[in-house]
Amino acid sequence: MVTNVKTSWPGAAELAVDVAGVEIRALAYVDLVGLPQPGDRVVLNTTALDMGLGTGGYAHVVAIPDRLPADPPPAPGHLVKARYTPLQTTVLGVDEQDSQWHATLRDADDLDGMPVVVADLHSALPAILAGVWSTEDAQAPLRSDDRPAGPVRVVYVMTDGGALPLRFSRTVAELSSAGLLTATVTVGQAFGGDIEAVTLHTGLLAARHVLQADVAIVTQGPGNLGTGTRWGFSGVACGEAINAAVVLGGRPVGSLRISSADPRGRHHGVSHHSLTAYGKVALAPADIVVPDLPGEFGQKVHTQAQRLAGRHHVVTAPVAGLEEELRRVPVRLSTMGRGLDDDPEYFVAAAAAGAHAAALLRHDG
Repeated sequence: MVTNVKTSWPGAAELAVDVAGVEIRALAYVDLVGLPQPGDRVVLNTTALDMGLGTGGYAHVVAIPDRLPADPPPAPGHLVKARYTPLQTTVLGVDEQDSQWHATLRDADDLDGMPVVVADLHSALPAILAGVWSTEDAQAPLRSDDRPAGPVRVVYVMTDGGALPLRFSRTVAELSSAGLLTATVTVGQAFGGDIEAVTLHTGLLAARHVLQADVAIVTQGPGNLGTGTRWGFSGVACGEAINAAVVLGGRPVGSLRISSADPRGRHHGVSHHSLTAYGKVALAPADIVVPDLPGEFGQKVHTQAQRLAGRHHVVTAPVAGLEEELRRVPVRLSTMGRGLDDDPEYFVAAAAAGAHAAALLRHDG
């Protein structure tokens, strides 16, 4: 039984639920199941909670059996996401025939050189944004087309390697509320963005031609599936995102996953996830941004990143002032349970990629 609605953000509510005398945390996606109230009985899926997952450590509300939401009225939209699961949802895709943007996207195949920043983990998103907004280029980018003048428009394109509902991410809600994100696109099986798309390719094209993005950021949703093997991790999709950006005429920028605090050797320095995704899966060249870090650790990162130089343009980027910008971000920075003070290099590396992407606006303009 629900004992308390602890907090909420657009599309989601965190609950306290009594289960056989034990209070547990639960999450309800209100667009799917309605908004639970104290006293409601709820049906829960406790898989993530039982497994002790750090990112997904909630029970999830499947239904409010005594107060089911009304059936939605007939509406356009034929994209089914989370397909063939009990909670599959139908949305209007920006690229489908009923969309007002179908004609725009039907033959679109060019991003016009738009910078596309690609990162392995969702936790890189706010740090990349900090880097974008750290530059003068973000405040008044040069534009050669008919898009509106003003501060840079940054669109987040969420892939489906982690959480499928974008509403799970309180980070996205807070970044959007703060005006740092212009809009969101959910692609593949992911859903809940400002607009929906079938594939990463149409998601990127929609970011550019529908949402008028200057910069797109591509990461999976919260959560990351990894098996300790070279290929068995959801972040391998970073390489495919690089390929998509190049095929569509974008300017891909690879954000490296870097850590000085991760106790696992395969993630110390430049993570093997980055080296595999960019060095093996990405078949097209990108700007791989290497933060200019001091000391022995900085040298290690530089040496590891050079393994990517045969395929990519490895860019050494300054880091002065980035940590200060990261401390201004209006969300909690956390990766694998570590914050900015615990693992600053991780966040600085992502911020450096964002700053590089913003600088490309001025350079290319």
